[in-house]
Amino acid sequence: MDLKIAVLPGDGIGPEISEQGVAVMNAVCEKFGHKVSYQYALCGAEAIDKVGDPFPEETFKVCMEADAVLFSAVGDPRFDNDPTAKVRPEQGLLAMRKKLGLFANIRPVETFDCLIHKSPLKDELVRGADFICIRELTGGMYFGEKYQDNDKAYDTNAYTRPEIERILKVAFEYAMRRRKHLTVVDKANVLASSRLWRQVAKEMAVQYPEVETDYMFVDNAAMRMIQDPRFFDVMVTENTFGDILTDEGSCITGSMGLLPSASTGEHTPVFEPIHGSWPQAKGLNIANPLAQILSVAMLFEYFNLKEEGALIRKAVNASLDANVRTPEIQVEGGARYGTIQVGQWIVDYIKKA
Repeated sequence: MDLKIAVLPGDGIGPEISEQGVAVMNAVCEKFGHKVSYQYALCGAEAIDKVGDPFPEETFKVCMEADAVLFSAVGDPRFDNDPTAKVRPEQGLLAMRKKLGLFANIRPVETFDCLIHKSPLKDELVRGADFICIRELTGGMYFGEKYQDNDKAYDTNAYTRPEIERILKVAFEYAMRRRKHLTVVDKANVLASSRLWRQVAKEMAVQYPEVETDYMFVDNAAMRMIQDPRFFDVMVTENTFGDILTDEGSCITGSMGLLPSASTGEHTPVFEPIHGSWPQAKGLNIANPLAQILSVAMLFEYFNLKEEGALIRKAVNASLDANVRTPEIQVEGGARYGTIQVGQWIVDYIKKA
Protein backbone atom coordinates (compact mmCIF):
# COMPACT_ATOMS: atom_id res chain seq x y z
CA MET A 1 0.00 0.00 0.00
CA ASP A 2 1.17 3.54 -0.78
CA LEU A 3 0.60 6.11 1.96
CA LYS A 4 0.95 9.87 1.68
CA ILE A 5 1.20 11.38 5.15
CA ALA A 6 1.00 15.03 6.16
CA VAL A 7 3.15 15.61 9.25
CA LEU A 8 2.33 18.54 11.53
CA PRO A 9 4.85 18.53 14.42
CA GLY A 10 3.61 21.81 15.93
CA ASP A 11 4.98 23.32 19.14
CA GLY A 12 6.79 22.40 22.34
CA ILE A 13 7.55 18.68 22.50
CA GLY A 14 5.64 18.16 19.24
CA PRO A 15 8.68 17.90 16.95
CA GLU A 16 10.42 15.44 19.30
CA ILE A 17 7.55 12.98 19.57
CA SER A 18 6.68 13.46 15.90
CA GLU A 19 10.16 12.28 14.96
CA GLN A 20 9.61 9.04 16.87
CA GLY A 21 6.19 8.50 15.34
CA VAL A 22 7.62 8.86 11.84
CA ALA A 23 10.50 6.50 12.70
CA VAL A 24 8.04 3.83 13.85
CA MET A 25 5.91 4.31 10.75
CA ASN A 26 8.98 3.90 8.55
CA ALA A 27 9.96 0.69 10.35
CA VAL A 28 6.49 -0.80 9.95
CA CYS A 29 6.20 0.19 6.28
CA GLU A 30 9.62 -1.30 5.56
CA LYS A 31 8.69 -4.55 7.30
CA PHE A 32 5.34 -4.95 5.54
CA GLY A 33 6.36 -3.63 2.12
CA HIS A 34 4.37 -0.38 2.12
CA LYS A 35 5.58 2.80 0.49
CA VAL A 36 5.20 5.98 2.53
CA SER A 37 5.96 9.61 1.73
CA TYR A 38 5.75 12.64 3.99
CA GLN A 39 4.92 16.30 3.54
CA TYR A 40 5.70 18.52 6.54
CA ALA A 41 3.64 21.62 7.27
CA LEU A 42 3.37 24.45 9.80
CA CYS A 43 0.74 24.79 12.50
CA GLY A 44 0.28 26.40 15.92
CA ALA A 45 2.63 28.98 17.42
CA GLU A 46 5.37 28.16 14.93
CA ALA A 47 3.00 29.00 12.09
CA ILE A 48 1.93 32.24 13.79
CA ASP A 49 5.56 33.28 14.15
CA LYS A 50 6.39 32.50 10.53
CA VAL A 51 3.26 33.42 8.59
CA GLY A 52 0.85 34.96 11.11
CA ASP A 53 -1.73 32.15 10.84
CA PRO A 54 -1.94 29.07 13.14
CA PHE A 55 -3.33 26.93 10.29
CA PRO A 56 -2.11 28.45 7.02
CA GLU A 57 -3.79 27.79 3.72
CA GLU A 58 -0.70 25.92 2.53
CA THR A 59 -0.98 23.56 5.50
CA PHE A 60 -4.65 22.97 4.72
CA LYS A 61 -3.71 22.13 1.13
CA VAL A 62 -1.06 19.65 2.31
CA CYS A 63 -3.61 17.97 4.60
CA MET A 64 -6.25 17.73 1.89
CA GLU A 65 -3.80 16.08 -0.51
CA ALA A 66 -2.68 13.49 2.06
CA ASP A 67 -4.17 10.12 2.96
CA ALA A 68 -3.82 10.93 6.66
CA VAL A 69 -2.38 13.56 8.98
CA LEU A 70 0.06 12.71 11.77
CA PHE A 71 -0.32 15.62 14.17
CA SER A 72 1.56 16.21 17.42
CA ALA A 73 0.67 19.24 19.59
CA VAL A 74 0.17 23.01 19.61
CA GLY A 75 0.39 25.60 22.36
CA ASP A 76 2.78 28.19 23.76
CA PRO A 77 2.84 30.07 27.09
CA ARG A 78 3.32 33.37 25.27
CA PHE A 79 -0.28 33.14 24.14
CA ASP A 80 -1.68 31.41 27.24
CA ASN A 81 -0.56 34.32 29.40
CA ASP A 82 -1.90 37.03 27.09
CA PRO A 83 -5.70 37.33 27.31
CA THR A 84 -5.64 40.09 24.66
CA ALA A 85 -4.03 37.91 21.98
CA LYS A 86 -6.23 37.87 18.89
CA VAL A 87 -4.50 34.89 17.31
CA ARG A 88 -3.71 31.76 19.32
CA PRO A 89 -2.10 28.41 18.46
CA GLU A 90 -5.21 26.47 19.49
CA GLN A 91 -7.20 28.34 16.85
CA GLY A 92 -5.16 26.38 14.32
CA LEU A 93 -6.39 23.12 15.79
CA LEU A 94 -9.99 24.29 15.65
CA ALA A 95 -9.50 25.53 12.08
CA MET A 96 -8.03 22.18 11.03
CA ARG A 97 -11.01 20.32 12.48
CA LYS A 98 -13.48 22.65 10.82
CA LYS A 99 -11.82 22.79 7.39
CA LEU A 100 -11.25 19.04 7.22
CA GLY A 101 -14.75 18.35 8.53
CA LEU A 102 -13.38 16.32 11.44
CA PHE A 103 -16.57 15.95 13.42
CA ALA A 104 -15.69 12.75 15.34
CA ASN A 105 -12.89 12.50 17.88
CA ILE A 106 -12.15 8.90 18.91
CA ARG A 107 -10.28 8.52 22.20
CA PRO A 108 -9.63 5.05 23.56
CA VAL A 109 -9.09 4.75 27.31
CA GLU A 110 -7.18 1.57 28.06
CA THR A 111 -5.19 0.55 31.10
CA PHE A 112 -1.80 -1.16 31.06
CA ASP A 113 -1.39 -3.81 33.76
CA CYS A 114 2.23 -2.86 34.43
CA LEU A 115 1.20 0.75 35.05
CA ILE A 116 -1.88 0.27 37.21
CA HIS A 117 0.09 1.60 40.17
CA LYS A 118 0.41 4.95 38.36
CA SER A 119 -3.34 5.44 38.21
CA PRO A 120 -4.87 7.73 40.85
CA LEU A 121 -7.65 5.16 41.22
CA LYS A 122 -7.51 1.95 43.24
CA ASP A 123 -6.35 -1.17 41.45
CA GLU A 124 -9.69 -2.93 41.91
CA LEU A 125 -11.50 -0.03 40.23
CA VAL A 126 -9.26 0.58 37.23
CA ARG A 127 -7.83 -2.79 36.25
CA GLY A 128 -9.51 -3.96 33.07
CA ALA A 129 -11.02 -0.57 32.19
CA ASP A 130 -11.32 -0.36 28.41
CA PHE A 131 -13.67 2.11 26.76
CA ILE A 132 -13.85 4.67 23.98
CA CYS A 133 -14.92 8.29 24.27
CA ILE A 134 -16.42 9.70 21.09
CA ARG A 135 -16.54 13.49 21.14
CA GLU A 136 -18.34 15.68 18.63
CA LEU A 137 -15.68 18.10 17.39
CA THR A 138 -17.07 20.80 15.13
CA GLY A 139 -20.21 22.09 16.85
CA GLY A 140 -21.31 23.44 20.20
CA MET A 141 -19.85 26.37 22.11
CA TYR A 142 -16.42 26.11 20.52
CA PHE A 143 -17.86 27.08 17.15
CA GLY A 144 -21.10 28.86 18.06
CA GLU A 145 -21.75 32.58 18.03
CA LYS A 146 -19.54 34.47 20.51
CA TYR A 147 -19.50 37.91 22.09
CA GLN A 148 -17.28 39.66 24.60
CA ASP A 149 -16.96 43.18 25.94
CA ASN A 150 -15.79 44.52 29.30
CA ASP A 151 -19.06 43.65 31.05
CA LYS A 152 -20.60 40.71 29.20
CA ALA A 153 -19.58 37.63 27.28
CA TYR A 154 -21.34 34.59 25.88
CA ASP A 155 -20.76 31.48 23.80
CA THR A 156 -23.64 29.81 21.99
CA ASN A 157 -24.03 26.04 22.28
CA ALA A 158 -25.82 25.35 19.01
CA TYR A 159 -26.41 21.94 17.38
CA THR A 160 -28.44 20.80 14.39
CA ARG A 161 -30.07 17.41 13.87
CA PRO A 162 -27.68 16.39 11.04
CA GLU A 163 -24.66 17.20 13.25
CA ILE A 164 -26.04 15.02 16.03
CA GLU A 165 -27.12 12.18 13.76
CA ARG A 166 -23.72 11.78 12.11
CA ILE A 167 -21.76 11.58 15.37
CA LEU A 168 -24.30 9.20 16.91
CA LYS A 169 -24.00 6.97 13.84
CA VAL A 170 -20.25 6.74 14.46
CA ALA A 171 -20.89 5.90 18.12
CA PHE A 172 -23.49 3.20 17.44
CA GLU A 173 -21.20 1.59 14.86
CA TYR A 174 -18.28 1.52 17.30
CA ALA A 175 -20.55 -0.04 19.90
CA MET A 176 -21.58 -2.73 17.42
CA ARG A 177 -17.90 -3.63 16.89
CA ARG A 178 -17.18 -3.75 20.62
CA ARG A 179 -19.32 -4.89 23.56
CA LYS A 180 -22.58 -3.40 22.24
CA HIS A 181 -23.05 -0.88 25.03
CA LEU A 182 -23.43 2.85 24.28
CA THR A 183 -23.77 5.65 26.84
CA VAL A 184 -25.09 8.97 25.56
CA VAL A 185 -23.87 11.78 27.82
CA ASP A 186 -25.78 15.08 27.97
CA LYS A 187 -27.35 17.62 30.32
CA ALA A 188 -30.91 17.22 29.11
CA ASN A 189 -32.41 18.29 32.43
CA VAL A 190 -31.06 21.83 31.89
CA LEU A 191 -29.90 22.46 28.30
CA ALA A 192 -32.12 22.62 25.22
CA SER A 193 -29.27 21.46 23.00
CA SER A 194 -28.90 18.35 25.16
CA ARG A 195 -32.60 17.61 24.91
CA LEU A 196 -32.26 17.52 21.14
CA TRP A 197 -29.26 15.18 21.50
CA ARG A 198 -31.31 12.83 23.66
CA GLN A 199 -34.33 12.97 21.37
CA VAL A 200 -32.26 12.09 18.31
CA ALA A 201 -30.40 9.35 20.18
CA LYS A 202 -33.66 7.70 21.26
CA GLU A 203 -34.93 7.80 17.68
CA MET A 204 -31.73 6.23 16.34
CA ALA A 205 -31.42 3.58 19.07
CA VAL A 206 -34.26 1.55 17.53
CA GLN A 207 -32.07 1.08 14.44
CA TYR A 208 -29.48 -0.69 16.62
CA PRO A 209 -31.52 -3.14 18.73
CA GLU A 210 -28.40 -5.16 19.61
CA VAL A 211 -26.85 -2.16 21.34
CA GLU A 212 -27.75 -1.49 24.96
CA THR A 213 -28.18 2.28 24.96
CA ASP A 214 -28.30 4.27 28.16
CA TYR A 215 -28.36 7.98 28.93
CA MET A 216 -26.41 9.83 31.57
CA PHE A 217 -26.16 13.45 32.68
CA VAL A 218 -22.62 14.74 32.31
CA ASP A 219 -22.07 15.36 36.02
CA ASN A 220 -23.13 11.79 36.80
CA ALA A 221 -20.93 10.48 33.98
CA ALA A 222 -17.93 12.33 35.41
CA MET A 223 -18.49 10.65 38.78
CA ARG A 224 -19.16 7.22 37.26
CA MET A 225 -15.88 7.34 35.33
CA ILE A 226 -14.06 7.62 38.65
CA GLN A 227 -16.25 5.26 40.67
CA ASP A 228 -16.65 2.51 38.05
CA PRO A 229 -14.73 3.10 34.80
CA ARG A 230 -15.31 -0.50 33.74
CA PHE A 231 -19.02 0.30 33.33
CA PHE A 232 -18.37 2.07 30.04
CA ASP A 233 -17.83 0.57 26.60
CA VAL A 234 -18.54 3.45 24.18
CA MET A 235 -19.40 6.94 25.38
CA VAL A 236 -20.61 9.71 23.06
CA THR A 237 -21.15 13.37 23.86
CA GLU A 238 -21.03 16.93 22.58
CA ASN A 239 -17.93 19.06 22.11
CA THR A 240 -17.49 20.85 25.46
CA PHE A 241 -18.49 17.90 27.64
CA GLY A 242 -16.28 15.66 25.51
CA ASP A 243 -13.27 17.90 25.97
CA ILE A 244 -13.57 17.62 29.75
CA LEU A 245 -14.53 13.95 30.00
CA THR A 246 -11.82 12.72 27.65
CA ASP A 247 -9.14 14.41 29.73
CA GLU A 248 -10.67 12.90 32.85
CA GLY A 249 -10.60 9.51 31.17
CA SER A 250 -6.95 9.91 30.28
CA CYS A 251 -6.01 10.16 33.94
CA ILE A 252 -7.35 6.67 34.59
CA THR A 253 -4.31 5.17 32.86
CA GLY A 254 -1.89 7.14 35.04
CA SER A 255 -0.35 9.21 32.26
CA MET A 256 -1.67 11.33 29.40
CA GLY A 257 1.47 10.34 27.53
CA LEU A 258 0.02 6.91 26.82
CA LEU A 259 -3.17 7.63 24.94
CA PRO A 260 -3.65 8.28 21.22
CA SER A 261 -6.66 9.61 19.37
CA ALA A 262 -8.16 9.86 15.91
CA SER A 263 -10.32 12.57 14.40
CA THR A 264 -12.38 11.53 11.40
CA GLY A 265 -15.07 13.02 9.23
CA GLU A 266 -15.54 14.42 5.76
CA HIS A 267 -11.95 14.62 4.54
CA THR A 268 -8.45 13.55 5.64
CA PRO A 269 -8.36 11.83 9.07
CA VAL A 270 -5.99 13.12 11.75
CA PHE A 271 -4.12 10.98 14.27
CA GLU A 272 -2.60 12.58 17.35
CA PRO A 273 -1.69 12.10 21.02
CA ILE A 274 -4.22 13.50 23.46
CA HIS A 275 -1.68 15.48 25.48
CA GLY A 276 -0.58 19.06 24.94
CA SER A 277 2.67 20.66 23.84
CA TRP A 278 4.34 20.68 27.30
CA PRO A 279 6.62 23.60 26.38
CA GLN A 280 8.55 23.32 29.67
CA ALA A 281 9.96 19.98 28.46
CA LYS A 282 10.93 21.16 24.99
CA GLY A 283 14.37 19.94 24.00
CA LEU A 284 14.95 18.00 27.23
CA ASN A 285 14.44 14.52 25.73
CA ILE A 286 11.99 13.54 28.48
CA ALA A 287 8.64 13.59 26.65
CA ASN A 288 6.83 10.25 26.41
CA PRO A 289 6.46 9.33 22.70
CA LEU A 290 4.11 6.39 23.27
CA ALA A 291 0.85 8.27 22.63
CA GLN A 292 2.26 9.54 19.34
CA ILE A 293 3.47 6.05 18.43
CA LEU A 294 0.10 4.52 19.30
CA SER A 295 -1.50 7.19 17.09
CA VAL A 296 0.47 5.62 14.26
CA ALA A 297 -1.07 2.27 15.21
CA MET A 298 -4.53 3.83 14.97
CA LEU A 299 -3.58 5.27 11.57
CA PHE A 300 -2.69 1.85 10.20
CA GLU A 301 -5.84 0.33 11.67
CA TYR A 302 -7.95 3.06 10.04
CA PHE A 303 -6.74 1.74 6.67
CA ASN A 304 -7.57 -1.81 7.80
CA LEU A 305 -3.89 -2.66 8.20
CA LYS A 306 -4.61 -4.51 11.42
CA GLU A 307 -1.44 -6.60 11.55
CA GLU A 308 0.67 -3.46 11.30
CA GLY A 309 -1.23 -1.76 14.10
CA ALA A 310 -1.06 -4.87 16.25
CA LEU A 311 2.73 -5.03 15.90
CA ILE A 312 3.08 -1.45 17.10
CA ARG A 313 0.88 -2.16 20.11
CA LYS A 314 2.90 -5.29 20.86
CA ALA A 315 6.13 -3.29 20.67
CA VAL A 316 4.77 -0.60 23.00
CA ASN A 317 3.64 -3.19 25.54
CA ALA A 318 7.02 -4.90 25.32
CA SER A 319 8.81 -1.61 25.99
CA LEU A 320 6.69 -1.03 29.08
CA ASP A 321 7.26 -4.56 30.34
CA ALA A 322 11.01 -4.11 29.82
CA ASN A 323 10.89 -0.82 31.79
CA VAL A 324 12.04 1.13 28.77
CA ARG A 325 10.11 4.20 29.85
CA THR A 326 10.42 7.95 30.05
CA PRO A 327 10.82 9.40 33.57
CA GLU A 328 7.17 10.08 34.42
CA ILE A 329 6.23 6.40 34.19
CA GLN A 330 9.52 4.74 35.07
CA VAL A 331 9.64 2.40 38.05
CA GLU A 332 11.65 3.46 41.05
CA GLY A 333 15.30 2.70 40.45
CA GLY A 334 14.71 1.98 36.76
CA ALA A 335 17.15 3.04 34.08
CA ARG A 336 16.73 6.47 32.55
CA TYR A 337 15.37 6.54 29.01
CA GLY A 338 14.57 9.61 26.98
CA THR A 339 12.18 10.27 24.11
CA ILE A 340 14.75 9.23 21.53
CA GLN A 341 15.82 6.06 23.35
CA VAL A 342 12.24 4.83 23.85
CA GLY A 343 11.43 5.46 20.20
CA GLN A 344 14.57 3.69 19.02
CA TRP A 345 13.89 0.67 21.26
CA ILE A 346 10.43 0.29 19.70
CA VAL A 347 11.84 0.69 16.17
CA ASP A 348 14.42 -2.02 16.88
CA TYR A 349 11.74 -4.32 18.30
CA ILE A 350 9.63 -3.91 15.14
CA LYS A 351 12.60 -4.62 12.88
CA LYS A 352 13.45 -7.80 14.79
CA ALA A 353 9.87 -9.07 15.06
